[in-house]
Amino acid sequence: MTDQKNSGSCCSTAGSCHSSASTDTQAGAVTAVYKVSGMTCGHCEGAVSQEISELNGVTAVTAVAETGEVTVTSAAPLDEAAVRAAVDEAGYELVGAA
Repeated sequence: MTDQKNSGSCCSTAGSCHSSASTDTQAGAVTAVYKVSGMTCGHCEGAVSQEISELNGVTAVTAVAETGEVTVTSAAPLDEAAVRAAVDEAGYELVGAA
């Protein structure tokens, strides 16, 4: 977790946002796409990506605020309840599979 002064935005005080986009995929990996409501910027994408990345077996996460979609690559299918809990921990709502 990083310290940031509140600038009235969920972005940094410099006005920049970040994304945890990843394009790495592995052979035999499972990819699932979820819809998440409430993401509006790169900071949101990063928060959701970070929480989902901590789930066991997750190898890549790409969150896109513009579409509300989060693509997750994992070694095996993930339990939707675990994904829901991770998204909730980040402060957003999992709508379901896209």
